[in-house]
Amino acid sequence: MKNKKIEFSLHAGDKLRRLVKIGVTKNVVLKIIREPEKVVDGYYGRKIAQGSLSKDLILRIVYKENEEIMVVTVYPGERRRYE
Repeated sequence: MKNKKIEFSLHAGDKLRRLVKIGVTKNVVLKIIREPEKVVDGYYGRKIAQGSLSKDLILRIVYKENEEIMVVTVYPGERRRYE
């Protein structure tokens, strides 16, 4: 997965613009996709990569993986909810 091209859907790009105020940048998303703390199965064959944002928050990244990786959406969540 480290060498695959990573694209962002229009929705994911919009979410990134709104989440920048809590420290979510494209680089943060790329780092979590390449080195996730945890990956779980999502709906419709998608995967969800998780990584730390703070002591209490994680970032969840929903993506589809084929020849490349398409980030569908990103959203923060409370760590206690997903562990």
